[in-house]
Amino acid sequence: MTRSRTTLLSAVALLGTLAPLALAQQPSAAQPSAAKAPVAGAPALLAVGDPGFEAGSGAWQFTSGTGVATNNPHSGSRLVYLDAGSGLKVSQTVTATGPGAHVISAWIATGGPGGRYVLRVNGATAASLDLPASADYRRYTLGPVSLALGDRLEIAFESGQGWVNADDVMVSPATPARPRVTSSDPRIAEMFDWAARKANSWVQSPGTVGPLNADERQSGGTGSGVYSPSYWAGYANRSGYYSRDMTHQLGGAEVLGLRTEDKEMLRAFAASATARHAYYPVWALNFDDRTPLSIDYRSPDLFVREVPAVFELVQKAEEAYRWSGDRAYLDDPALWDFYRHATEEFVALHDGTKDNGPVRVAEGTGKGIFQGTASYNEQSDEPLAEAGDAIGSQYQAYRAMASLARAKGDRETAARFERRANDLKAYFNTTWSGGGSGADMVRGYTTDGRALTGWGKENSWFIPMKQLLAPGARREAYLDYIDAQAKGAGRPDNIEALTYLPDTFFTNNRPDTAWKWMREIYAQKDVQHVNTRQGTNGDYPEVSFTLVGQTVQGLMGVTPDAPARTLTTQSRLPSGMEWLSVEDLRIGDSAFTLRHDTRRRSTLTHASGTAPYTWQARFPGVHATVTVDGVPRPARTEMIDGMTYTTVRTRVAPGRTVTVEVR
Repeated sequence: MTRSRTTLLSAVALLGTLAPLALAQQPSAAQPSAAKAPVAGAPALLAVGDPGFEAGSGAWQFTSGTGVATNNPHSGSRLVYLDAGSGLKVSQTVTATGPGAHVISAWIATGGPGGRYVLRVNGATAASLDLPASADYRRYTLGPVSLALGDRLEIAFESGQGWVNADDVMVSPATPARPRVTSSDPRIAEMFDWAARKANSWVQSPGTVGPLNADERQSGGTGSGVYSPSYWAGYANRSGYYSRDMTHQLGGAEVLGLRTEDKEMLRAFAASATARHAYYPVWALNFDDRTPLSIDYRSPDLFVREVPAVFELVQKAEEAYRWSGDRAYLDDPALWDFYRHATEEFVALHDGTKDNGPVRVAEGTGKGIFQGTASYNEQSDEPLAEAGDAIGSQYQAYRAMASLARAKGDRETAARFERRANDLKAYFNTTWSGGGSGADMVRGYTTDGRALTGWGKENSWFIPMKQLLAPGARREAYLDYIDAQAKGAGRPDNIEALTYLPDTFFTNNRPDTAWKWMREIYAQKDVQHVNTRQGTNGDYPEVSFTLVGQTVQGLMGVTPDAPARTLTTQSRLPSGMEWLSVEDLRIGDSAFTLRHDTRRRSTLTHASGTAPYTWQARFPGVHATVTVDGVPRPARTEMIDGMTYTTVRTRVAPGRTVTVEVR
C-alpha cells in the first residue's frame, strides 16, 4: 500500500454507493446502420456492484492479503489493495442479462511490476494486462468483450512483486463502429488502436445513476441523476463534459459511430443557450445532459463562457450532420434556434467595444472566464475584446449556417451567410489582422483598442486552423511561426492544447508537420499530466478522441456528406508512409474501407449500405493521366483554398471496389 495523498475524484467512483452501472446494447461491428438510441434507465445488461469500493467489501471477493483501504483512493474515500506476493486476488463476477460488447476500465497504481488486470468469461481469460510499476494512478482498459445472455464475466485484480491499488471501475458499451487501421508504418496502426480503445473507455452507459456536480471540491456531488447518452470530454475528476473539449472530440466520436452521444450532447448545449444567458451555452454539463456542472456555473449572470465555443458548436453540428445524415440537425427546433441565435443575436449582443465598420465581430469582456472571455487561452492575462480563435470560429459558424440552411432548402438564408462569411474573411485579411507577417501579424485586440501580435497560443493557431487566413506567403509564414513557437519556449504545458496542432497543419496541407505533432502527442501519453488529478496525458479524453479523428480526417483526408451520399477523400500521407488503410468507416448507413498508396492511388470499397455513393477522389496538383480501375477517365482541375487539385468523381455501389490513380 502507498502513502496517503490528496483525495481525487472520478465521477464513476461514487456509482457503487448509488446504483449499478447500466449498459445499453450496441450493434456488432458488421452492422452498417446507426444504433437505435438507448433509453436512459433501461434495464442493465451488465451490472457491476460498488465500482468505486465505497460500500466496503460486499460486492467483491477478497483473498487474504487484500482488502478495502482509505489511505490512497483515486477518488472518493476508499480503494482496494493487494499486498505484494503471489496468488492474491480481488474480483467480482457478474452475469450478463442480455447480449452486448463492453469495455471495462479501472484506475490502478502499483508498487512494482508483475500485477495483472484480467477479464474472464465463463472461466476462460478473455482479456488481460500485465501491469507496469507505476505509483501514480493510471487508467487501464480491457476489451471489448462480447457477452451472450447468461455469460459470467469475472473482473479481477491480481498481485505482483509490489502492492496493487485499484479504484473506479467503469463499464462502457463498445462503440457502434470498430474502425481498424493498417499501414506500412506500424506506428500509426499502434497509435490508432490505442486511441480507439481509449476513446471507447470514456463512453457513458445510458441509464447509469451517478453523481451530479461532482468535482475536486465536492467529491460527493450535490445529488444523483440518470446519465444520458454522453462521453467524457474534460477532466476525468468531474461528472460532466465541456463544450470546448466535446467539439474538438466530435470528429473522433463520429468515426467511432457515437452518433447518438454527439447529437444528445450538442442538443443539450443548444438548449442551454437561452436569452437569459445572452445566448451563451453553459460551459459544462453533467452527464444527465440537462444540468450545468456547478463548478463552472454559479448563476445565469455568473458562469464560465468563452466566445469560440458558441461558434464551434454550430460548426460541429454541421459536421455531425454530414457524418450521419440525420435530419434532426435540420428539423430539431432546439438545434435550429441555437444556430440562428448564435450567428445573429449572439453576435449583435456581444459586439460593442471595437468598431469593425459594417462587419460584426463577437467580443469578450476582457474580465475573465466567468464574465465572458474572447479566447480559449485561459493562461493569458490579456484583457481581450476580440481574439483570433473567436473570429476564426465565427467564420466557420457562418459557413456552417450557410450549409445547414441550404440543406434545409432555405436559399435566402444560405446566401446571406455565405456573404457574411466572405465579408468576415476579407475584413480579417485586409484590416483586422494588420499588415504584418509571422510574429508581427495581429491576433487580437484589447478592450482599450490595442492590437496584439506575437504568440497567443489558441488565438494564434486557430486563425489558420479555421481557414480564416488567406492562402499565400503570409499564411505559410504564420504556419512556420506557429510550429516554431509550439516546439520552443512558447510550447503549451498542457497536452490538450497541443492536440489542436495536427488539425492546424492537416487543414493547411502540411502532412509531415501534422504527423510530427501526432507522434509527439502520442509519445507523451504515459507522462503525468500537468494537472496531477488527471493521471497521465493519455488519461485526458481529448488526446485519444483527437488522434482517432486526425487519422481519418487528417491523414486519410475523409470528408463525408451522408445526406448527399458523397464521400470526398485526399491522401495526406506523410513522407515515408507508403500506404494506409482504414476499415469499417461508417458514413450514414454505409460502411467503407479506404486505402491510400502514397498520394497517387486510392482504393474505396463500399462494404455495405443501401444505395450507391459518389466518390470524389482528390489529388494535389495537375496530373496528365487519371485512371479509374485502370481505364483512363476525364478529370477536372479545381482550386480550393489556394491549392490546385485533380479531382475524379465516380459512383461506388454497395459491394463494389474502385481504384483511382493519377500519374
